[in-house]
Amino acid sequence: MSSPRPTPPVPSPPEATAPATASTPGPAPSPADAPPTATTTATATASAVHPVDESRPLGRILLFGVQHVLVMAATPISAIFLMSATLRLDAALTVNLLSAAFVLSGIGSLIQSLGPWKFGPKLPFVMLPGGAPLILFLAIAEQHGLPTATGAVILTAAFYFVVLPVFSRLLAFFPALVIGTMIVIVGVNLVKVGAVLVTGRPGTPGFADPTNLLLGMATIGFTVAFYALFSGVLRQLAVMLGLIAGTVLAFALGSVDFSRAAEGGLVSLPQALPFGSPEFNLIAALPLMLYSLASMAEATGQTVINAEAVGKEIDKRADVPKTIRGDAATSFIGGFFGLPLMVTSGENIGIVRVTGVRSRFVTAAAGVVLILIGVLAPVTRAISVIPSAVVGGTAMVVFAVITVLGVQMLGRAGELDRHTNTFICAVALALGLLPILIPGVYGGFPPNARILLESGVAVGATVAAVLNVLFHHVRLPLPRTRTRTESDR
Repeated sequence: MSSPRPTPPVPSPPEATAPATASTPGPAPSPADAPPTATTTATATASAVHPVDESRPLGRILLFGVQHVLVMAATPISAIFLMSATLRLDAALTVNLLSAAFVLSGIGSLIQSLGPWKFGPKLPFVMLPGGAPLILFLAIAEQHGLPTATGAVILTAAFYFVVLPVFSRLLAFFPALVIGTMIVIVGVNLVKVGAVLVTGRPGTPGFADPTNLLLGMATIGFTVAFYALFSGVLRQLAVMLGLIAGTVLAFALGSVDFSRAAEGGLVSLPQALPFGSPEFNLIAALPLMLYSLASMAEATGQTVINAEAVGKEIDKRADVPKTIRGDAATSFIGGFFGLPLMVTSGENIGIVRVTGVRSRFVTAAAGVVLILIGVLAPVTRAISVIPSAVVGGTAMVVFAVITVLGVQMLGRAGELDRHTNTFICAVALALGLLPILIPGVYGGFPPNARILLESGVAVGATVAAVLNVLFHHVRLPLPRTRTRTESDR
């Protein structure tokens, strides 16, 4: 999943400048950035190209691209399974949405990595569905229906383009304090949704079935074991390996049937408008539009962190809008295929750091692989038969990481060292977590009010942003003692 880190740029690490000095006497470039069979001429040529823009042999690019896909594939799988389980979609529709999720993830990754025209920052990005946009999509779908939810996605994607010119002015109202608080709420909400995939809904037949609990806990156990036993790239694959091991256990227990994977044809393109014609309702779309402001701040952090990881200097005013346009364009297309908002993901940055391979053509290759997975019907059908309890166990681990990332964001920025910020965060968490911990608490309110109030993410982000403005951007006429001023510096 994506992990927002809207921090200011820092000086490029020493290794980022190595390629520029490789042609002069001195230390050789990093082995991770220089092809092992390069000739003297090739080395001289490569020295003039930043590692991000460096092309590699096709076989190696595809291999590294598949690695990115293996690490990231759990996210679209979890997102579509959450949609299917929450909205009670049939198997055929689930397969169609899973195909669309892979294809659009691939298209978005190509846009962000290759940067056509003014779309995409030409950095090694992978785009995925899921996270807070998925939860908001599900809330709108349950309140107003799936056609309205898809209409909300399309409206929000268009809203990105409308608000982008003034985004730099709004960014001051979404500092790390606001975004970090929002991410904590997102993580808690998603862990709960993932847990429901394991246990089922309370009060329904089969709730807390022992077999499902065993599969969910075993999947988490497998993931922990792989993470503890392996290192390097294999450790990065621990989540996917845990998902595979949980599926194998489910097959041994007779809880999965792969025979459906052999049914049907070889190629299947995702179907457009799977829920019918979109319905456009501005009130229903308001939570997603509100989130889009925070999402743009998140994209700022993602772009800065990605550039820092690959050692490339960027111009935030020029490159961040390209990332946001890539998000908006991919989400706009995805809305017509029944998908929630698509966002850039920072999880693949870990692979970049481990392998030292910084080429954006690797994530472009990952985009091609994602598209191929989406159109190969047997692959998507095989993925669709994975038991929801196994996916739920994987989702709980992946989504819990989001909560930790939110806490880390607050900690790194030192935001909670200030008493006022502690108060802001506490109030936002209290009101944001209320509808998550006590579902139906706003059941007596009008429908249009409920769709806002029952979105813990939207409530938490709004409360944090408003309190941040009141305490840090507006001079409140309140008396302050010397002691309070010193403690609230």
